[in-house]
Amino acid sequence: MRRQARLDGNHSAIVRALREAGCSVQSLATIGNGCPDILIARNGRMWLAEIKDGSKPPSQRKLTLDEQVWKLRWNAPVHVVESVEQALRMISL
Repeated sequence: MRRQARLDGNHSAIVRALREAGCSVQSLATIGNGCPDILIARNGRMWLAEIKDGSKPPSQRKLTLDEQVWKLRWNAPVHVVESVEQALRMISL
């Protein structure tokens, strides 16, 4: 039985900011197995993002082994965002 997914402290703020910027956001955090935390869509484009809490020490912001493997095997970019500002920059590319 899989344990409850833990959300980073900034998860809700990032999702809220992306939605306020006109994005559709689907949380994938409960999937586990290294799958990124959120799927974002805006103006016909999509992004996958792993959320890390930028207020934590760098050692606690590293991707887990499952996250690293998932990211390497995926055939599209997986972004790592640590703040609302980074998330908003990501969608403006």
